[in-house]
Amino acid sequence: MTSSFPASTVLGYPRIGPDRELKRALEAYWEGRASREDLEETARRLREDTWRRLAALGLEGLPSNTFSYYDQVLDTAVLLGAVPERYRHGDDLATYFAMARGAEGIAPLRMTKWFDTNYHYIVPEIGPDTVFSLDAAKPLAEVREARALGLETRPVLVGPVTFLLLSQAAPDSPGGFAPLDRLDDVVEVYARLLAELAAEGVGWVQLDEPALVADRTAAELAAVETAYGRLGRLENRPALLVTSCFGDLGDALPVLAGTPVEAVGLDLVRGTAHGVDALAGKTVVAGVVSGRDVWRTDRDRALATLLAVRERAGRVVVSTSCSLLHVPYDVERETGLDPALRGRLAFAEQKVAEVVELAALLAAAPGGRLPGHPAAQDRPHASRVRTAEGRAPYAVRAAAQAEHLKLPLLPVTTIGSFPQTGELRRARAALAAGEIGEAAYESMVRAEIERVIALQERLGLDVLVHGEPERNDMVQYFAEHLDGFAVTRHGWVQSYGSRCTRPPILHGDVRRPEPITVRWARYAQSLTSKPVKGMLTGPVTIVAWSFVRDDLPLREVVFQVADAVREEVGDLEEAGIRVIQVDEPALRELVPLRRAEQAAYLEWAVAAYRWATSGASERTQIHTHLCYSDADQILAAIDALDADVTSIESARSRGRVLGAVGAFPRGLGPGVYDIHSPRVPGADEVEHLLAEALRTVPAERLWVNPDCGLKTRSYEQVEAALANVVEAAARLRERHS
Repeated sequence: MTSSFPASTVLGYPRIGPDRELKRALEAYWEGRASREDLEETARRLREDTWRRLAALGLEGLPSNTFSYYDQVLDTAVLLGAVPERYRHGDDLATYFAMARGAEGIAPLRMTKWFDTNYHYIVPEIGPDTVFSLDAAKPLAEVREARALGLETRPVLVGPVTFLLLSQAAPDSPGGFAPLDRLDDVVEVYARLLAELAAEGVGWVQLDEPALVADRTAAELAAVETAYGRLGRLENRPALLVTSCFGDLGDALPVLAGTPVEAVGLDLVRGTAHGVDALAGKTVVAGVVSGRDVWRTDRDRALATLLAVRERAGRVVVSTSCSLLHVPYDVERETGLDPALRGRLAFAEQKVAEVVELAALLAAAPGGRLPGHPAAQDRPHASRVRTAEGRAPYAVRAAAQAEHLKLPLLPVTTIGSFPQTGELRRARAALAAGEIGEAAYESMVRAEIERVIALQERLGLDVLVHGEPERNDMVQYFAEHLDGFAVTRHGWVQSYGSRCTRPPILHGDVRRPEPITVRWARYAQSLTSKPVKGMLTGPVTIVAWSFVRDDLPLREVVFQVADAVREEVGDLEEAGIRVIQVDEPALRELVPLRRAEQAAYLEWAVAAYRWATSGASERTQIHTHLCYSDADQILAAIDALDADVTSIESARSRGRVLGAVGAFPRGLGPGVYDIHSPRVPGADEVEHLLAEALRTVPAERLWVNPDCGLKTRSYEQVEAALANVVEAAARLRERHS
């Protein structure tokens, strides 16, 4: 008999550790400074601490199998045996990390954004001949680990439909093949997994299907019906919770309602309760506490939603809207924040407490305003319309820039950052702690800029960067210099693998008190006769990679940031900087998941970028950069940004973007060096990638650059890779000149 679902749960929890213990353990293991046993012990301790803490907070439904050494989609590929043969070398962990990071002579799998978040997942390769086989070791082991602590858990899995929709066809697949064609085979493996979990005594299993909140075809909805009709009719299985997040289920809701699954999870923060009547007779896991932001939940509103859903559908469970993977651990550690601001915030720990509290309130079904919950107060804000005047046509600008910059054919540059050494990071921490003075720190930054400029000149790059040694992060650095932002000390969030970021908190009106980047850009330019790029983060990306105030439309917040970027562009130009890069890697990330909402977003996002850059003269070359974000899906919008040069990730995805760019009318730099892998590409490999790019992009508009910034790599790797990039460009330059 199916057990009742607990009254409160979360769909997932952060896994990097409150002090990034997993990051440090992974990097020590990769560098040979720690054993596999050391890594596994850190992972075990993090899982145990999470379960114990969730139980101590009073949460009833504990998730398991949410921990990952790198990524949950990659974990699912391993679970299903979908491991391309080229990665099957060494032990299981070596194979796993080869898929994620590459290995000697082997490029990693493609990586891209998880829906509209800044989390990156590894894209599985599925072909007609992929042999699926169950490896249930990980979910079973975590169930047993928790049980040894006296705790029962609910294994969390990426659902079969989302897994296949997020996969790409293997390179040797025939035309017209799609991974979803293998649904029957994949569902068979899930059926075997459910049987093993049932034999282990597992009562409930969570299957995440976030792909269902995007527009889906009739065939894709039929796949949902097939998958969950079959899994639901299995005799020997746990009860099934199928979750959605990041929006409304839409047409998928009645499809799921018609299957035998016992529970359906709804995102009631970004989505609505529309159509919930169809779920009568099932358990509705109501996501009323946001897993995507850091603001405290409006308890009155959440409780009203819960009561309405209970009245229409029956049994209701209180939950988060999605996994808490996307928020930091504990706001109480942020003692440096203004107390008034901190009182408005909830990180993962506080959100769990909110879920538990709401479950108790729902059980008691109270009415009226809840005690201790202040009414929302309006926060003052400015609002005005900005209209970009527009720069001269590209042909006019290109001629002026060619005369002004005098660059060679196939100019070589980098995206911006150079390696952030341990010495630099320690100095930055010492400065924050008051252990060294500003003068000593700035002397170190100055020396690092000199080193980076000298290295680029020696290697023969054409447009240089200062390396960004003064910056901790491409968004946080600007947040620290703009009014309206607050930054945290411990607010780390996983981006991919061991890479973590600390999203700033954008809580008020944005203003730029003084220039931010001009000083160091001017100093770097004084060291060379070659152009040095001024490096700025674009308004959409600054907002997308921050936790944003919830009392203004997102468009208005972005335009406030665009005002500040526009001022910085003007000051850089006045300081003699001839090339200015305004990066927008999050442009694709914020595209709404439903097509009906996408055009309006892209219109104002492009307008904000153009406003930020339109004050530059025709002689100033404006660059932009996008990476690991399926940029080929929004090429019209990228074109509309009207940047003079656009650099786009291409190496890791094996030139996928080149099949879509067509006659891109401005400068284009498809990346030739995957910086998220420790591999150093050879000159022949880079030359091949450039030759492929030249099939699509005319030589006079082709730029040569890595996929992304270099700060995650070592100087040894960077110097070797850039030397090969310069050599490959020189070979082709001679051939085409």
